[in-house]
Amino acid sequence: MKRIPLLALFLAIAVALLVNPGRGQNSATKTAVFAGGCFWCIQPAFDKATGVIKTVVGYSGGTEPNPTYELVTSEKTRYRESIEITYDPTKISYDQLLDIYWRQIDPTQADGQFTDIGPSYRAAIFYSSDDEKKNAEASKEKLAGSGKFNRPIVTEILPAMKFYPAEAYHQKYYQQNPAHFEAFEKGSGRVSFEKKTWSGGR
Repeated sequence: MKRIPLLALFLAIAVALLVNPGRGQNSATKTAVFAGGCFWCIQPAFDKATGVIKTVVGYSGGTEPNPTYELVTSEKTRYRESIEITYDPTKISYDQLLDIYWRQIDPTQADGQFTDIGPSYRAAIFYSSDDEKKNAEASKEKLAGSGKFNRPIVTEILPAMKFYPAEAYHQKYYQQNPAHFEAFEKGSGRVSFEKKTWSGGR
């Protein structure tokens, strides 16, 4: 076998990186987990955001292993319908994700979200670091002082727990069943609330 001189090998690698600088670099991604009531309804806004690589809806906040939709919605666990967002922090920040999140929920509602009532539908920000906790608290305080709401902001900020993806038929429900999704979203009062609160909603 013909050996490639070491200097030639280094030069070849350097040229390859100059031609395609993205190769050879580990672009570190991060994840964020939010609970915002019906997980079908909070997924589209994050999917549209530049810098979001992937979203998965599922369950977080409980301790039973491998929860199912039936178990979670029985309201016998501490799980909440949630979304896990994988994102590129060089293109979208955690603070920007928080801004998107607040626009998907009613942060003054403690017993669920809109017509979805029960512990599994309660809103929460699950933080996985001190920085995320600090940013979430600052974002919540900013929202409280914005004057948009005449009731206290009650969305919880909680330590992250294991996230379990939901069943396949829940993923991208707005794409799998667009007619039913649109009817449900409007019927829940979510759409009208967003338009009233944020002057145009999504």
